[in-house]
Amino acid sequence: MNNQSANSQKPKAIRVLLSGGGTGGHIFPAIAIADEIRKRFPDAEFLFIGANGKMEMEKVPQAGYKIEGIDIAGIDRGNLLSNLGLPFKILKSLSRSKKIIKDFAPDFAVGTGGFASGPALYEAGKLGIPIFIQEQNAHAGVTNKILSKKAKAVFTAYPKVEGFPAEKIKFLGNPIRSTIVSGMLETAEAKEKMGLDKDKLTILSVGGSLGSRTLNNAWKENLENLKEKEYQLIWQTGKLDYNELSSSLQLSDAIHLKEFIKDMELAYSAADIIVSRAGAIAISELAVAQKPVLLVPFPFAAEDHQTKNAMNLVEKNAARMVKDSEMQAQFWNTLSEICENENIRKEMSENLKYFAKPNAAKEIVDEIFNKL
Repeated sequence: MNNQSANSQKPKAIRVLLSGGGTGGHIFPAIAIADEIRKRFPDAEFLFIGANGKMEMEKVPQAGYKIEGIDIAGIDRGNLLSNLGLPFKILKSLSRSKKIIKDFAPDFAVGTGGFASGPALYEAGKLGIPIFIQEQNAHAGVTNKILSKKAKAVFTAYPKVEGFPAEKIKFLGNPIRSTIVSGMLETAEAKEKMGLDKDKLTILSVGGSLGSRTLNNAWKENLENLKEKEYQLIWQTGKLDYNELSSSLQLSDAIHLKEFIKDMELAYSAADIIVSRAGAIAISELAVAQKPVLLVPFPFAAEDHQTKNAMNLVEKNAARMVKDSEMQAQFWNTLSEICENENIRKEMSENLKYFAKPNAAKEIVDEIFNKL
């Protein structure tokens, strides 16, 4: 009787701990991994650990997951005195993480970088819980470097990432929005949907939700060049510069100014060439879109990781790059070379396939369960 009732009990639901935050580049891969696990195991239970006051505390619940906050921050290099309390914050966050993890009792933990993932994954590892790391950039973050020593596997978006044990690296890509994978259209059809001239070479410029002043200034300086060449520009300005640009510039019908682009898959599809910053998730989306790209890395990213991201593509001839400091001298000439040479564009598109990992979330989850 006892054996029969024990055997008929419902199997214990899988419990998954995730941690990553501070920026969308850390948060959205963690959510994508959780979504893939939930697709396979609808009864699975999830808990995120985030940093109080950071964007994950808002974005994770919006995605339908529970999150617990810990008081943790990074080193403030601009105000060294403000770091005096950091050791106490770290100790407090380790203690709080340990309690959360013991109470939740996860089967495994996944960290995607950011302040909170350090204490969360460190304590999970100490408690004997299998841990996995997902690193979005070509340069390993400090937190993930430390955690990789105890990790069962490190999932990367580039074949070699310095700072990780080579035998643990799995080059599987960054999880990206499923709409980018499934929603790409033929270029002519996308141009028509966006109300663009399908016969004009079209450039898409994207600088993130806040926009890029470097890119905005570059386009301001080259409006006459665009007009002369009769190129079409989809110009995502970001919210900081949109009002000033839209009110002060005399724009032709070929310049399409947008504060924010909601349907990125449509914009990627409509573009013949893309100009972009070199954030990890942006590059992963660009690789899947497979459009020729000119990268302008943000020079103040931690440890200059955007330049390292861009160089991985440049070395494979999958992109061109212009440094922030060299924009005035090199931007238009480099862009013109891409625009005017169809063979260069074809070669770049072909070479981007090496970095395209449309099934990254699925393959990461496959590997997690293979390792358990």
